[in-house]
Amino acid sequence: MAELSEQTKHLISKYIFWKKSLKPTEGASTIHVDEVASKVAAFYEHIRTIVDWKEEHLMKRAAIIRKLKRRFLDLELNNIPAEGGMAEALVLELIRGGYFPNDTILESKIQEVQNIIDKYVFILKNNPESKKGKSGLRFYNSLLEIASSEIEETLTPSMKEMALIEYMFSLMKERIKVSEIIYQKDLLKKEEANLQIYIAVQQALFKFDDPIISYNLLKYKFPYWDNPSQAELLAIAKNMQNIWAGIEADISHKLSKKFYAICEKYDTAYLLIGDILSGENLEKLDEQIDDPSLLEGSIRNAYKTRLKDLKARVTRAAIYSTLSIFITKILSLVLLELILAKIFTGNLSWATLLADVLIPTLLMATLVATVKPPSKKNINMVIVEIMKIFYQKETLDVYEIKLPRKRSFVTRFILSLTYVIGACISFGFIYWIFSYLGFPISSIIINIIFIALILFAGTVVQKRSQELTIEEDSGGFLMFVSDILFLPIAGLGQWMSNKWKRYNAIAAFFNALIDMPFSVFVEFIERWRGFIKDKKEELR
Repeated sequence: MAELSEQTKHLISKYIFWKKSLKPTEGASTIHVDEVASKVAAFYEHIRTIVDWKEEHLMKRAAIIRKLKRRFLDLELNNIPAEGGMAEALVLELIRGGYFPNDTILESKIQEVQNIIDKYVFILKNNPESKKGKSGLRFYNSLLEIASSEIEETLTPSMKEMALIEYMFSLMKERIKVSEIIYQKDLLKKEEANLQIYIAVQQALFKFDDPIISYNLLKYKFPYWDNPSQAELLAIAKNMQNIWAGIEADISHKLSKKFYAICEKYDTAYLLIGDILSGENLEKLDEQIDDPSLLEGSIRNAYKTRLKDLKARVTRAAIYSTLSIFITKILSLVLLELILAKIFTGNLSWATLLADVLIPTLLMATLVATVKPPSKKNINMVIVEIMKIFYQKETLDVYEIKLPRKRSFVTRFILSLTYVIGACISFGFIYWIFSYLGFPISSIIINIIFIALILFAGTVVQKRSQELTIEEDSGGFLMFVSDILFLPIAGLGQWMSNKWKRYNAIAAFFNALIDMPFSVFVEFIERWRGFIKDKKEELR
């Protein structure tokens, strides 16, 4: 009979504890919001989802960030008391918006959230660099994003996700070996290797972004982070700018992509292990663990379920990202295009406006249609990988981080020249097509931006579709040519998309003119319905 590894036994015990934690606490008071007010708020939040679309697992935290920043309007923090009452309003607003289910979050969580807010206010007030110039503003925003991650973790603890991260981390530490020459050349310190593995596991397994990883790294480096003493918190506050800069350097390390590539390749096995432990009856699970042939059946079922869910998420991501681009980017650019056309040509034809709408839509539809599901042999590779991970083995697979191959000046020049030539061909062809169809120069430029944004969004969606793939993709000649031609356009789309995150006029409009009044309106509905309910109860 195959013997489970110690790490697997530990993981199972954590999942058993997680399942027990799901049972409601008897006699504990939970937070309730008015159903009508909740429906109104949820409708608005759905619109906001389209306006500033992010990947689904980031939407909840994005809402916390937005609502938290709205409450921290005073950058000097002069008007924020040391122990304010910000938490209750924040939590109620999040439940009304549908980000957390009604009647499930304990009332005691409000004080926990308030403690978190107080902690970050204390850090901001006592950090000498937090208000200085542009870097101070970046630090301020980053710290609020980390605070949002901690608030989300407090309201809905990610016990099973963190258990799976620790499981994969413990196994990858044994399997990933760094070439000695990397240490000798001081490209990476030995004590940094485990940190890079920890970061890569989070990025690969659950696609965590920088703020969530930063929060987890703070807990990794400072085990007392969630509940520091006053002296510990003051020491952190005084040095927080350097701590934050160090974490940024860890996340953006030049070898981080190599660690990520290994973790990304093998994350499917760990995701399916998590699915099996989450979904199975514990008694039935014991039988399957003892019999690898039964476990194989569970793996196939979990793989089939996750593949179906992945297809739905890819389609949903394509629709929402396209709608987001239409509302936040294309709407802005069409207005700009109308103004430019008025200046240069005097009018804008309906054909041009129709092209503005159809081209991005058809391009995204084409990109989604070309998404390939994993091949049939992929599931067999996944099963083999899970068996190697799940059970104790005498020999372990080793994945080596090697020194990047040094390219000569001639090689770098040829590669750069090839990239530039590919960019010229791609952008030149797009320009020629629109010019041939009689589009004015302003419309051509704007349509190139449209195409770049959609191509970048489509590329991200296609990458997500490979989430379950372990097998190597050879690509072929056509893939090689398409990479040369499309990468420069997707690169422009990425650059434009990042710029829009900072200067999203539509999102800024919602934040400045709609968010606050709408929040007050929803709160008024809830209080008014409470008042009516009290009056009805007085009638006997």
